[in-house]
Amino acid sequence: MTKTSLPSVDLIREAFHYQSRFDGSTMVFKIDFPVTQDPAFSYLMKDLALLARTGFRVVIVPGAKERIDAVLQEYRIVSQYRGESRITTAAAIPFVEMAAFDVATRFITGLSADRVDAVIGNFVRARGLGVCEGLDMENTGTVDRILTDSIQRVLHLGMVPILPCIGWSPSGKPYNVPSDEIALAASGALGAVKLFIISVHEGLRTGAYAIPKHIEVGATGRIVRLTPLEVEAILETNELLQGPGIQDRPLQELRLALHASKAGVERVHIIDGREEGAVLRELFSNLGAGTMVYADEYEAIRPLKTADIPGILRLMEPLVQQGNLVRRTPKQIQEKRGDYVVFEIDGSVHACGALHHWGEGQGEIAAVATDPAYTDMGLGRRIVRYLIDRAIKQDLHRVFVLTTHTHDWFEFLGFTECGVESLPECRRKQYDRIRKSKIFALDLVAVIEGTVLAINLSDAP
Repeated sequence: MTKTSLPSVDLIREAFHYQSRFDGSTMVFKIDFPVTQDPAFSYLMKDLALLARTGFRVVIVPGAKERIDAVLQEYRIVSQYRGESRITTAAAIPFVEMAAFDVATRFITGLSADRVDAVIGNFVRARGLGVCEGLDMENTGTVDRILTDSIQRVLHLGMVPILPCIGWSPSGKPYNVPSDEIALAASGALGAVKLFIISVHEGLRTGAYAIPKHIEVGATGRIVRLTPLEVEAILETNELLQGPGIQDRPLQELRLALHASKAGVERVHIIDGREEGAVLRELFSNLGAGTMVYADEYEAIRPLKTADIPGILRLMEPLVQQGNLVRRTPKQIQEKRGDYVVFEIDGSVHACGALHHWGEGQGEIAAVATDPAYTDMGLGRRIVRYLIDRAIKQDLHRVFVLTTHTHDWFEFLGFTECGVESLPECRRKQYDRIRKSKIFALDLVAVIEGTVLAINLSDAP
């Protein structure tokens, strides 16, 4: 029998899981114009065509700012701005339309190459901004409403609707409307489960931006996922540093993601369109390829179920073989099932841990194991923090761990080394003097009073 690579099998399982979960769902793709000029654009179109052919309802909102800039410059039309909004004059609007539809046509061409039909339509009802602070915005508009019935008819026919950055009034007057605003409005009106924001930069990474300490960051510096509260913290921190009215595109995208999340879009994904296959990896794998802002409880620590036992034994086995964990049988785990918790991501268990009570107000954190493919997410640390919080709520005054190889990691979390004599009597009798595990403990009273700062319980899942 040929043994298949386990990571490959897991990837296939994840792909089928997400395919079944999101089949028939509407997803909006807001794609900046520079993406169309990158060699990876053709692969992006192949991926979107594949999604459209396999049951996903794909809606595209092309950004056109850079193309509009080039066309207006070619015809020697100078744009003025009010903040970030271009004042689109009556003389400029025909050229803005020309640029917007030129960009939209590139998407039709790309999808046609993969035998997927697309429609550019007047799907956006707009109204003018009028006079703002004494400035006549002329043909610059805002979304009045998205014509969802028309879009749904197109989607029902298996075609991809494309919404250029032009909206029309009921009388047919054209307005230049920001594509970010159209993407946000379309996502809400269509009940999209996902909004993809695709551009040509690496996105939000450490080094270039100030990231609050409590936010988990991967080894490569990529921020894998954020809650809306975490997004607000990042925006607030960086806007204080850079000043109000910043034009930083990654932060603008993050703000768009926050607005979409608050508007009810379950998940917003910010990805680099230059990475081949980034959309598929972000959609069909838990680790993804960009940054996800999620409004629902995407990740969850929950009690162990009997059906989870084979899965957590599989997580523990490499650590058992390395000597990091003591081997446990299914029966032993079942007997103490109430002590265990697991970290589940969309139906799959990727980490586990247990809190065993030994009397004398002390508990043991044990059996901490994580999927090595998910190290960037800090699952082990989240499990330990959760168990510490559980111990506090159960009125324990001290938790301890027995470890042979991971004492540095526990010291980082605020644990300090102590002797065997500090263990509760019941646990001391069971101490394996051949294994000679080191003992590290955490004073929970100190945690509650804030004198131990390494553990940030507010960051617990």
